Amino acid sequence: MRVRPLRGEPVALDLVDTVWMEHGSLADQFDDPEGVRAWLDDHDLPGADDLDRVRDHLVEARDALRGALDGRGPGRLNAVLGHGSLRPQVRGAEPYEVVVVDDPSWHAAWVAAADLVRILRERPDRVRKCANPECVLWYLDVSKNGSRRWCSMDVCGNRAKVGRFHQRQRTAHR
Repeated sequence: MRVRPLRGEPVALDLVDTVWMEHGSLADQFDDPEGVRAWLDDHDLPGADDLDRVRDHLVEARDALRGALDGRGPGRLNAVLGHGSLRPQVRGAEPYEVVVVDDPSWHAAWVAAADLVRILRERPDRVRKCANPECVLWYLDVSKNGSRRWCSMDVCGNRAKVGRFHQRQRTAHR
């Protein structure tokens, strides 16, 4: 089993990106229970004691997030969000929020869905799909000028550069 390394993206986009292209076909980190466990651990989220149900909810949330990002509407995302809420609290003089869910197995999925809402509220113009037409990954463009085009310069960006180079070479040799 290969677990895609955490790329430092927000939890919502990391959930969306648990499906990626590998050697021309889709790979899914959640095909293996250890992939689910690793994702939960990477994000310090609960659920490892009920991996099957948590996996099902994560996949449902991932599909809902992808649908919202792809422009298929917020219905499925709102359904996931309907499983929980934030409850403001104060401890001493410090405010904080507690995630309240109708079923503990929804916790991680709800956190990712709520994170997408936060991102879309704060930086909707910076949530992007990779410019590589063969890539399925999304990212948050945190570059200063907002001009990032690739999920990863090392992978998709480099492939695009190499492809353009080879195209110029073929054109020059004709």
